[in-house]
Amino acid sequence: MGAAWSNDPKQTGTAMAILIYCAYFVLRGSMNDIDKKAKIGAVYNIFAFCMLFPTLYIMPRMTESLHPGGLGSQGNPGLNPNDTSAALKTVMYPAFIGWTLLSVWVATLFVRYRTLLEKKLDRALG
Repeated sequence: MGAAWSNDPKQTGTAMAILIYCAYFVLRGSMNDIDKKAKIGAVYNIFAFCMLFPTLYIMPRMTESLHPGGLGSQGNPGLNPNDTSAALKTVMYPAFIGWTLLSVWVATLFVRYRTLLEKKLDRALG
């Protein structure tokens, strides 16, 4: 506890996931043919995604851990209602709503920008 690397199952699983996806970028960067790069990268990415379940979800729950949710605990440790006080909920729920509205606003800005860009291209070409 307190060390940079504590060999915790969740920490090890996350490090493995990072290495798996770094290998994905190396694999894609090692090929020049665009079609071959896309096909092999897609197949690798499917297997890499499937490896996330045992490394990040199953194994940490089967072993003792520094984090909650390990061996012998019930339910999802990230959604334990006993960990959230009323004071925290008064800040958390408006923050959820605020971040959701901000993301919707940014998405609509992006859509409007793309629409204007397409209209400008249509005028330039037509």
